Amino acid sequence: MKQITNKEYEEWQKYKEEKAKGHILMPDTLRFICAANDYDPTKIGQHFLEVLPRVCPPEEEHKLRL
Repeated sequence: MKQITNKEYEEWQKYKEEKAKGHILMPDTLRFICAANDYDPTKIGQHFLEVLPRVCPPEEEHKLRL
């Protein structure tokens, strides 16, 4: 049986944490969002544009240091 590496285990733990916080979009959730917006691509896109800043706050701009 294959053993996983520490890195793979850490990534799995990170995935589980993000899923528990609701940051992972599941297929059923996506279907619900599409149905709620009448399967209209414009409405679906607008929904995600409105929700995205609340779910993923904008990161500070990274400045290059030379």
